[in-house]
Amino acid sequence: MRAIFSVLGLLLVLVVVGLLAKKQLAPLAAVPSTVVPMAPASASGQPLPQQVKQAVDAALQQPRAMPDEKP
Repeated sequence: MRAIFSVLGLLLVLVVVGLLAKKQLAPLAAVPSTVVPMAPASASGQPLPQQVKQAVDAALQQPRAMPDEKP
């Protein structure tokens, strides 16, 4: 008797989870797939990796603040 209730409980949980998953995934199927043109990565026309390299180089050139040593 206990095994029957356990199996029925597991089936009930499986049905509830399946219905919730179906409900969550339904809006994804209804969304029409349209192609949206992307804006350019940078307004200046400079490639993004070069901008990143310049930003890193500029950050490395700045001196680091050193704490005062107390004896």
